[in-house]
Amino acid sequence: MNKPARILTFKCKKCAKPVQVFLQKVSACSHIQPYQGICKCGELHRHATGQADAVTSFINSADSDWSHHH
Repeated sequence: MNKPARILTFKCKKCAKPVQVFLQKVSACSHIQPYQGICKCGELHRHATGQADAVTSFINSADSDWSHHH
């Protein structure tokens, strides 16, 4: 199984500039690989791959202290 990339780049939805998101530390499970970064304009950007409900929970969470639980 391939390891997830540690850094991904997306276009900011607010200013259209490139924003890098970094792989966040999670438990040893492979259900989700969450990414987070802040654009130079200050916009928070989140991305995740993995189990659909865990991805949705991460993307929709309002705080930066999100953690994955079984």
